[in-house]
Amino acid sequence: ACASGAAPAAGAGSIMAPGSRPGSVPARGLRVGIIPDDEARVWGACGAPGRNWMWQVAGGGGREAILWGVVFSPVLPLPALPRPLCCPAPCCCLLLLQSTAEQLRQTALQQEARIRADQDTIRELTGKLGRCESGLPRGLQDAGPRRDTMADGAWDSPALILELEDAVRALRDRIDRIEQELPAHVNLSAAPAPAPVVPTALHSKMDELEGQLLAKVLALEKERVALSHSSHRQRQEVEKELDALQDRVAELEHGSSAYSPPDAFKISIPIRNNYMYGRVRKALPELYAFTACMWLRSKSGGTGQGTPFSYSVPGQANEIVLLEAGHEPMELLINDKVAQLPLSLKDSSWHHICIAWTTRDGLWSAYQDGELRGSGENLAAWHPIKPHGILILGQEQDTLGGRFDATQAFVGDITQFNLWDHALTPAQVLGIANCTGPLLGNVLPWEDKLVEAFGGATKSSFDVCKGRAKA
Repeated sequence: ACASGAAPAAGAGSIMAPGSRPGSVPARGLRVGIIPDDEARVWGACGAPGRNWMWQVAGGGGREAILWGVVFSPVLPLPALPRPLCCPAPCCCLLLLQSTAEQLRQTALQQEARIRADQDTIRELTGKLGRCESGLPRGLQDAGPRRDTMADGAWDSPALILELEDAVRALRDRIDRIEQELPAHVNLSAAPAPAPVVPTALHSKMDELEGQLLAKVLALEKERVALSHSSHRQRQEVEKELDALQDRVAELEHGSSAYSPPDAFKISIPIRNNYMYGRVRKALPELYAFTACMWLRSKSGGTGQGTPFSYSVPGQANEIVLLEAGHEPMELLINDKVAQLPLSLKDSSWHHICIAWTTRDGLWSAYQDGELRGSGENLAAWHPIKPHGILILGQEQDTLGGRFDATQAFVGDITQFNLWDHALTPAQVLGIANCTGPLLGNVLPWEDKLVEAFGGATKSSFDVCKGRAKA
């Protein structure tokens, strides 16, 4: 009935425009509601903004109320009516919808501005994180007005890690504030609207960035701890090397080492004892043949020349020994097997001695001053010289590397001790003895870094080819 312009039914309330009488048809644009007889309430508003209207409400039982001066306000939401209305698109409803749409647009603009600000914050934090990883002093390169909150220190600094954690906490607080403000903005709108999609995407992006920042902080902390441990190990290694160098310097100072060239030196044992000796630092390989050559000058008189050198291995103290005990002739021991050598060192002069041996048939040869003095066979035949033993100059070993006997000690000077893994020819031996063929051993050369003096034995500069005549 309302849609056709008829008056409301009898007994029902009606809302009147100014100048109308009860029971007449409402004016064009007036909003009419069907209200029960026991209620007389205004449910709608009509008219253009800034105009005064008289609403007359006729209720049951002869009650009548007239409302003057009602002005339309665009911010007042339209309440839901309890019953259906007949409203042919009045102008007041259009204005109310336009106002609601404008309010939603302003809210969306505010959220968009806040999203842009948060995106700028994310980009700034991401840039700072990149500079932390690269270790570049980015703060010195930025000339813009934006203040860099990150210190330009070393990328593994604990202060930098703490600052990253503060930035993560600040970002988390800002996310919480945005989440609290979003429901308030939504409640301001009376018209139902779908939930914004952009804030949800923003939250996901912020959560992802927060996780990445936390992961980077943990990775930086792990790397800092690893670097600290590595630095500690390197410091220990350097200190160990320094201690070894200091020990070496002390030994060199005690041994009065000042020789040039490096192989022009001698080991001197001044008295017969069981604590002065020289030691070769290089380990020997397994040998099936060898030639050992050296220059010797004995100072023991006529009471035995002692032991110029001895080589012992685990389980066999007499793997290779050259010695002269008492008035016995000089002997060569290999694996405790003995061969007597026709050599003599009793005139306190420099002599060149060479001993050659091969495991095949146990063949051996003895040279003095470049001449063959004797040879033989069946000396420890088919026995290979065992590796990784200890070679001592001037003492005979009763155990591996020790238990020296003073009665078997060598007294005098030793130089140019060289060892080969094959038997030298007589011509090669003669060239070495005449200083015309300065051959160095291919297994053990006479080098300063390979020979140490202990117990008071000294190392001093000496060139045997130049000094033996006047020594």
